[in-house]
Amino acid sequence: MSIGNSPEDERPFEDVSDEARTSIGRALQQARIDAGLTVDDVSNATRVRIAIVHAIEADNFAACGGDVYARGHIRTLAKAVHLDPAPLLAQYDASHGGRPAPTPAAPLFEAERIRPERRGPNWTAAMVAAIVAVIGFVGFTAFKGEDQGGKSSVAEGGSTPTADKTTPTPKTDKPKDPKPSDSAIAAVPQNKVTVQVSAVDGRSWVGVKDHNGRLLFDGLLKQGDSKTFQDSEKINLVLGDAGAIDLYVNGKKIEDDWQPGAVERLTYTKGDPQAG
Repeated sequence: MSIGNSPEDERPFEDVSDEARTSIGRALQQARIDAGLTVDDVSNATRVRIAIVHAIEADNFAACGGDVYARGHIRTLAKAVHLDPAPLLAQYDASHGGRPAPTPAAPLFEAERIRPERRGPNWTAAMVAAIVAVIGFVGFTAFKGEDQGGKSSVAEGGSTPTADKTTPTPKTDKPKDPKPSDSAIAAVPQNKVTVQVSAVDGRSWVGVKDHNGRLLFDGLLKQGDSKTFQDSEKINLVLGDAGAIDLYVNGKKIEDDWQPGAVERLTYTKGDPQAG
């Protein structure tokens, strides 16, 4: 027994160093095991590929495709195994330089909606109106000529002439309206690139930057959510789960066979898509 020391002074010091703290991957793996889930169960529930789940549990975040997707996968996996994602994200940020502050996208698009766009004349509508006017005038002239011819015959011959069955009756069918193009339906401005991202088959982590590299959006789109982005030159996208996304560029749907869980890095400009 030591003299002058209390029992508390004899307790071993608690190791609070970074080496003693449980790693992110180990914490996720242990929580998954405690929840009675396999890697396949977690992959099916989150749409994160099995290889990425194994890599994250081994504290290898290179397969995620960047810090944005690594943070998204950590959050998604933590929720799937009933674990609070906040401490894990803070631990990841502390070891990877912190999270960049996203630029709010709402003011940019509010300004775009308020500022009036100068549009050229609608030549298609003018052409359709001219065709309808010409056909109407021809039909009216033919009808009027037949009516006057019938009255003259009655006055001169005293009887109504029999209609000539061989004389064709002018058709006055209304012309069919031309099918509007995708760009006309979307009515997107021609001097900008417009990208709409919709989560239709699940949820996906999405990162969006403008042509200056400024971050416009960094977050998770839940199923049914949709975001629209515009820039004067180009839009850079990263889709964490491209298989869950429907993508429209300049009013046209991008028809790509993206697989569930696939990470896609895409760039679109005012002229895209070239075909579609």
